[in-house]
Amino acid sequence: MRVALKGINTATKRLSNGRVKRYYYHRETGVRLEGDIGSPEFVAAYSRAEQLVRERHTVGVFAGLVRDYMRSPEFRTQLAESTRREYARKLAFAEAEFTDLPIAALNNPRVKAPLMAWRAKVAETSGAREADYRLSVISAMLSWAVDNGVIETNHLKGFKRLYRSNRADVIWLPENIEAFMSAAPVEMQQALLLALHTGLRQGDLRKLCWSNYDGTHLTLRIGKNQRGGVQGPLVHIPCTRALRSMLDGMERRAAVILTTKEGRPFTARYFG
Repeated sequence: MRVALKGINTATKRLSNGRVKRYYYHRETGVRLEGDIGSPEFVAAYSRAEQLVRERHTVGVFAGLVRDYMRSPEFRTQLAESTRREYARKLAFAEAEFTDLPIAALNNPRVKAPLMAWRAKVAETSGAREADYRLSVISAMLSWAVDNGVIETNHLKGFKRLYRSNRADVIWLPENIEAFMSAAPVEMQQALLLALHTGLRQGDLRKLCWSNYDGTHLTLRIGKNQRGGVQGPLVHIPCTRALRSMLDGMERRAAVILTTKEGRPFTARYFG
């Protein structure tokens, strides 16, 4: 596949053996690009030079702070993978809006006004919950910046939320459970029963293996407790009579307890 690369200077030099050697340089940085033009080595060198350009343009501004935060050990090792993905998505929106905002401006309390105005705009298009989430991720980044001496104060800390959660309408009543059980595929009935009788989160339910079950208890390490590379404590969940009856009567088609009708582990999207 041909790759069109721009901003390359070419220089030639006659070697002692009479051959003419051609050299390539990245125009903006002056970095020499090793390898033959278009080769994987050349393209990799070009990509590194372009990264240098991007970093030069983000030093001292909001975009650079986003880059540094996402490269930090706090971001890479102390957040769950799913949280990192969501934070990266929210920060991409924030970076697009505040790319050139000087980091020094974040120390001024008046910086809160444009941030809150942006949240109000997001709330109109994407809802209050999404707007609050985006601002809370920025606040988390600013707290990291304070802890690492980049800025003096997080002026978003403790901001008042727009979204108010009322989960009264999503509580499963006995008649809801009965309706589900009368119509759902058997593998989803099993999933619901396991959730009802253990209180486990989706990620833990999907990873639950037969080796975690000893006939009376489920023993596992809760995923939420295993962050920053720290192994969570073992949790022992007593099985109710109904749960034992279900587990003992299930066909063990895979290492994990819950599977699709084809006997495969559930993906997060399918299970959700």
